[in-house]
Amino acid sequence: MRLPHIPNPLKILSREHKPKSPEELAPMRHTLAHLLAAAVLELWPDAKRTIGPAIDNGFYYDFEFPTSLELRGASTKPITDSDLPKIESKMRELLPSWIKFEKHELTAEEAKKEYIGNEYKHELIDEFTKEGQKVTFYKSGNYSDLCKGGHVENPSKEIKPDSFKLSHIAGAYWRGDEKNKMLTRIYGLAFESKEMLEKYIAQQEEAKKRDHKVLGPALDLFMFHETSPGMPYWLPKGMIVINKLVDFWRKEHRERGYLEIASPLINKKELWITSGHWDHYKDDMFISNMGEGEIYGIKPMNCPNAMIVFGSQTRSYRDLPYRLSDTDILHRYERSGTLNGLLRARSFRQDDSHNFIAEDMIEAECARILDLTERFYGIFGLQYHLKLSTRPDQFMGDIETWNRAESALRKVLNEKVGSGKYGIKEKDGAFYGPKIDIHMTDALGREWQMGTIQLDFQQPRRFGLEYADKDGSRKTPVVIHRVLYGSIERFIGILIEHTAGNFPFWLSPVQAKVLPITDTQKKYAEKVYDELISAGIRAEIDTRTESLGKKIRDAKLEKIPYLIVIGEKEQKESKVTLEARGLEAGSKKEKGVSMKVSELVEKLTKENLS
Repeated sequence: MRLPHIPNPLKILSREHKPKSPEELAPMRHTLAHLLAAAVLELWPDAKRTIGPAIDNGFYYDFEFPTSLELRGASTKPITDSDLPKIESKMRELLPSWIKFEKHELTAEEAKKEYIGNEYKHELIDEFTKEGQKVTFYKSGNYSDLCKGGHVENPSKEIKPDSFKLSHIAGAYWRGDEKNKMLTRIYGLAFESKEMLEKYIAQQEEAKKRDHKVLGPALDLFMFHETSPGMPYWLPKGMIVINKLVDFWRKEHRERGYLEIASPLINKKELWITSGHWDHYKDDMFISNMGEGEIYGIKPMNCPNAMIVFGSQTRSYRDLPYRLSDTDILHRYERSGTLNGLLRARSFRQDDSHNFIAEDMIEAECARILDLTERFYGIFGLQYHLKLSTRPDQFMGDIETWNRAESALRKVLNEKVGSGKYGIKEKDGAFYGPKIDIHMTDALGREWQMGTIQLDFQQPRRFGLEYADKDGSRKTPVVIHRVLYGSIERFIGILIEHTAGNFPFWLSPVQAKVLPITDTQKKYAEKVYDELISAGIRAEIDTRTESLGKKIRDAKLEKIPYLIVIGEKEQKESKVTLEARGLEAGSKKEKGVSMKVSELVEKLTKENLS
């Protein structure tokens, strides 16, 4: 299937064309988390502080507030969003006195005296000093807190008073564990300037109108049910979208020599031990103990099964690259507080591939994958940029191999987009290897991590994989784990918000709706509908006894690309009037185009295949 031309051609974004990244803004945002805590303690001296990090759009701090709160001697109700303006005001009042940060080191005993009766900070101090080391405190103004650092040097000069805003309050379990106490989390937004802050707030207002959790069910694409939290039910129209994406994926991969497989969704514990997931990922898996020593894990990733397939036969250098692709459903135990519709789900498909190669093929194979990435993102007119994720603190294998792998990916990126024109995410690699992450920018300017290209020297060794080289020696292949859509569910969720539900014609669940004006035209309308269906167009017909205006309004709410209006004139002339989606009332293009049925079928068929 060839896809329609999409305007706004694909652009690979370099960092120099973007505002400051979350990493670059992190010191300012972390400083504001301290400032937030200082303001809260000024207003509620008995509140207990816990943690306050920088996040992608700002910062937050978690507190435990007394059940009976005192606001400078005046009794008040538990804290709500209505309290945010006075906290914000207090933050701005304190900011001019924060001219520097002073660092202090304290023993565990000394540190705990700074937090009398605060079991949360005591827990952190015990954790950080379990080997007898001291902990660091940072002080600015009259406020001091346990912290490892990472602030701006002079908050009063480096933070503009109008560049931040407290956004909302939410509940959050201590350390994200549902068994722990629920705390009060205060969120704040922070950007380089007032203009960037206001732009982000306006963007968020527009995003609410495009929320996939609202549009998806309204368009009959998917639904959720309380009996399976975080696991979508795909409805008939949603399955059309999934199947069309996968059909395109299959065709493009088949043409490039990929071989599709499917593998068991449930595997014994021993497989996950061999792969390393049991040590590094077990807490995020659904696990079932069947008794008699049989423990199974529902697969959160496809890679161990791909290793099994490669190792099931004798392989030669002539087989390489050996590319195994699949779209199996995966399950991950995301914590309930992190679930977010299709964007963070417990059940999802992933357009995986595991490319088994010789070490000297790394650069060429990665370049081919990036070319394929350009094809996939280009058909939607999506902009993207690349980031290199390096060795995490918890990793598998030896540092020499990791350094070699990171060097290979750096060389690929330098050649593909240029040195310095891609991001670096320190310590964010997978536990088995470094990776290139693909970050997409949507119509609202929001950034999403989508696909990934991960280099793995470790798992092939753990599974004892080998191939016969040209000289007859046995060698271990390198594996490239890669996804382009990423999670297909997540991709659809982002696509819904990117397009506001207006999918391109080839992807739309319903491509055209036939609208007879009265019952007199019903028979002719049904004939037109039958011709569209016979031509492979996904069409519907609306024969309700409603006004044409209501039928058109309803069809536009369904985001259907084309409306085919049939009245007395059209029936008499054996024609139809074609109206396109999204035409503004009063515009010159608002009036539909009259055409023969054969012309209609030809036009839509070409658009479906062009």
